[in-house]
Amino acid sequence: MSSLSLPGFARDAHGKPIIGTTPEDLYAYGHLIRSSELLVLDQFSRGLVSGTTHTCLGQEICAMAVVRALTHPEDAALSNHRNHGHFLTYSGEFVGLVAEIMGRAAGACGGRGGSQHLVWRHFHSNGVQGGMTGIGAGLALARKRQGSGAIVAAMIGDGTLGQGLLYEAMNLASVWSVPYLVVVENNGISQTTEPHQNLGGDIQARGAAFGLQTWRLDDADPAFCEQAAAVVAQVRESQRPGFLVIDTRRMGPHSKGDDLRDEAVLAAIRARDPLVAMGQRLPDAVRAGIEARNAVFLDAVREVANASPEAVYDDAPEHIFDRAGELQGAQPTYPIVAASSSVRLGINAALNHLLATYPETLLLGEDLHDPYGGAFKVTQGLSSAYPGRVISTPISEAGITGAAIGLALDGFRPILEIMFADFLSLCMDQLYNHAVKFPGVFPQVAVPLIVRTPSGGRRGYGPTHSQSPENIFTSVPGLTVLFGSQRHDVARLLVDAARRWPYPTLFLEHKLLYGETMDSGDYEVLAADPDDLAAHLFPTLLRRRPDVDLTIVTYGGMLPVVEEAALRLEDEEELRVDIVVPSLLSPLPRRTLLAHLLNSERVVIAEESHHEFGIGAEIAACLLEAGFAGQAFRIGTPPVPIASARSLERQILPDADRLIEDILDNLY
Repeated sequence: MSSLSLPGFARDAHGKPIIGTTPEDLYAYGHLIRSSELLVLDQFSRGLVSGTTHTCLGQEICAMAVVRALTHPEDAALSNHRNHGHFLTYSGEFVGLVAEIMGRAAGACGGRGGSQHLVWRHFHSNGVQGGMTGIGAGLALARKRQGSGAIVAAMIGDGTLGQGLLYEAMNLASVWSVPYLVVVENNGISQTTEPHQNLGGDIQARGAAFGLQTWRLDDADPAFCEQAAAVVAQVRESQRPGFLVIDTRRMGPHSKGDDLRDEAVLAAIRARDPLVAMGQRLPDAVRAGIEARNAVFLDAVREVANASPEAVYDDAPEHIFDRAGELQGAQPTYPIVAASSSVRLGINAALNHLLATYPETLLLGEDLHDPYGGAFKVTQGLSSAYPGRVISTPISEAGITGAAIGLALDGFRPILEIMFADFLSLCMDQLYNHAVKFPGVFPQVAVPLIVRTPSGGRRGYGPTHSQSPENIFTSVPGLTVLFGSQRHDVARLLVDAARRWPYPTLFLEHKLLYGETMDSGDYEVLAADPDDLAAHLFPTLLRRRPDVDLTIVTYGGMLPVVEEAALRLEDEEELRVDIVVPSLLSPLPRRTLLAHLLNSERVVIAEESHHEFGIGAEIAACLLEAGFAGQAFRIGTPPVPIASARSLERQILPDADRLIEDILDNLY
């Protein structure tokens, strides 16, 4: 970071500025923040900044008040798109912020995050409204479990009160009784929308409804910062969640030039300006001295940021996975699973082993506790054996996904169960915009998260409990997707995912395989190409036949269907069939698959998921790009809802009869 010293302020042992509550300190630091915001806007006008930015002009004192009071070294601050004041108060990195917004190498995040997406120690910000609130609940749970006395503060705007995730997060914080302060910066305008158009009821009552301690303050009150510090102290002392509403006003536009408010409204906001009022409490000479000192500092900030070269990758990244992270630490031990164990018992044994061996392992999900043990009994017995570490949660898929991300950010190894894979749609923002973005944008941040979920149909559960959504999630950059079969050692797959692959991972389990016996049969492990990320950890299996006529690629719950079809093709049609079964769907082990598939004359990819834009399409594209001269085609589920009636479901999902018919139609 920058070597520039903050004018008039010391830092604590961890680099955070020490800002008192005297008018001189508050005006001096607030003036630094405002001057830096004006500098950024000036850089825009000079064509030195691209993209967008959201300044906190008029809200500097509001932005400082809570963050300056986060004095414990493990206190965390979470922010949003209007994050500059929070970031500067937490980090003091003025050069880092300005250079980051300019896209320069000296930026706080090397130009990868820009204005909205910043990390500095325990400060995280993201541009999705309310997206950090569930993560904050997880970070606060981590601090409660660690007993550090630290707290988490999440800053949101009043516009975020329309986001459902916020209420899931507040409920989690209340149920778990964690040290979590939700701060609503109520500036009275949601981009361009007035509160009467988007806000019903009372703001403060929202916190009280969840049993949170609630407060309402005004940043124009001369005692505001002392009052905010008292709120932080109360949350810290009680180690319980709180909800603080701060009435403030945004003086600038939403971003750069989209302010549609009447001039009379803006004039009233300028007349109210808490920073100007703070400065007027100082003698003129003191105020002038502060402003002159800050001007010199900001000139130096501009000079250093301008001199920094544009941010450039040494090599443009092709993925977020750091190869050194694949085998981090010692190779784990594995559970001893009886030879006749079912897939369900194998997964249960893996979870038991992880809980017994690694104290940072936590399980979260709905109805995991005994005697129920989860909807498919996968966690049966574990809550009794490990009290407090198997956490049955509210029905809040987005919220608990965010909480699991927060736990992962803070050193835990959470394994989250989503009751049905269909409900992953409720988790999408947390996975797509948060879990995979953090390690992708901030290389120093790890999110070792596993999301387990039962997938697939053939049980008559109907349109919203029978889907196989892996084709959606393999398209999420940076999300690892695993789907084992009864021929894989699923216990080993899960342990390796939990201990040797520190990236967000979706671990799919087909419902019909839970009762199947784990048995590798006559399958061998296909040699993993060393250039295929994680292919050696999550193997591809091969059932090999001599003088093969046809190779079928499949995975997960389609394998029993494919095995039945292959047996009948061999017995009835005298066709010799190889079966290739990857457990790793993303990142796809392309080279490992191609090494075998390119030797086949005919390749069929069979999947239970909708085959349009699916796994089969990707494998077929790989074959085409590699110059495959043979015949390749896909068999899967058509793009229609899965009916509940078993007779209708059988017509939709591909079975052995359908596979045989389609294969023979394509061969002859």
